[in-house]
Amino acid sequence: MKIFRRLIYKEVLSAVTFVSLGFLALFFFFDLLDEMRSVGRAPGYTLGYALMAVAFEIPNHLYELLPITVLIGTIFVMARLAQSSEFTIMRTSGLGPWRALGTMVLLGLGFVLFTGFLGDYVAPAAQRLALQAQAKYLGSSKSTGSTGAWLKERSADGHMLAVNIRAIDANGRLGPVRIFAFDAAGRLHEQLHARDGQVHAETGIWELNAVQHSQFSYDSAGEMAQVKREQLPNFSFYTNITGDMALAAAHKPDHMPMLELWRFAQHLKANDQSAQKYEMAFWRKVFYPLSCLVMVVLALPFAYLHFRSGGIATYVFGGVMAGISFFLLNNVFGYIGNLQNWAPWLTAAAPGLIYSALSLAAFGWLVLRR
Repeated sequence: MKIFRRLIYKEVLSAVTFVSLGFLALFFFFDLLDEMRSVGRAPGYTLGYALMAVAFEIPNHLYELLPITVLIGTIFVMARLAQSSEFTIMRTSGLGPWRALGTMVLLGLGFVLFTGFLGDYVAPAAQRLALQAQAKYLGSSKSTGSTGAWLKERSADGHMLAVNIRAIDANGRLGPVRIFAFDAAGRLHEQLHARDGQVHAETGIWELNAVQHSQFSYDSAGEMAQVKREQLPNFSFYTNITGDMALAAAHKPDHMPMLELWRFAQHLKANDQSAQKYEMAFWRKVFYPLSCLVMVVLALPFAYLHFRSGGIATYVFGGVMAGISFFLLNNVFGYIGNLQNWAPWLTAAAPGLIYSALSLAAFGWLVLRR
């Protein structure tokens, strides 16, 4: 059995690597075409730096592509082994259905671990390096849209801080910042408008530059009595809103590590903000690597199909369509889960559970019954 396992693992790994490299080369080409618009726009931003920026996107592309490349590669190997009767020889030599399933499950678990490591460590680190390079050579930060990113912090005595950030980069450098401080009665107590700033990750101190500072005082009836305004060159304050949280609000949730997603979701919930989008992204991060296991199990029945010549391209195409339908269902469940307010873990796990059941049903019908 060890010889059969080594043969299957070697063939599948070779096929998956080949398919992944083909897709990555295609994405690299299109990303480079898009990045070429920035070459020469800023001093020092040459073709070499453009290639480096595009290379930083490779881990994220590989993370997104792995389930579909695993499916294509595994289907191709299983269909080819069936066509050449090699899998028939393996079956007559003692590779029963359950042993074959166990072999593929072990292979799928290897892909699961690799995908999880890639998506939770390598891809986010590469994304941060890409942002740092962009800020260094192009002088631009991570834009947060027309309204900016909003973060809130509520203290134990009922005071609340609302922070609006228009841009931030991976080094904690901020674009225009607006800060609103409210007292326990919900009245605006203090307001700051800053041109830019810096978040120090080690101390949690925010240093703002070119600050317009306004303070509001109220009379005994709760009516505004006085507004004091001043222009400050610098202003420093401490908050539990870290630079990672600010960057998380600017980032797409899919590009964040699981631990940061979980912490940011808990921060939002503690401050009465909607965390559903980030909870959904967290559970998708948990279950997404498992889709590689689903794809491997989905490909196993192709080894039990009986054909002598031709037909591999047709079966591979059918498998690709099945994989694409899986990702479409995954996205559809995400939208439906948000609209119907389903539990995030159930929304993220449902497509994988459905396709796992279909794969095992196909395996049982094609292998065990026939």
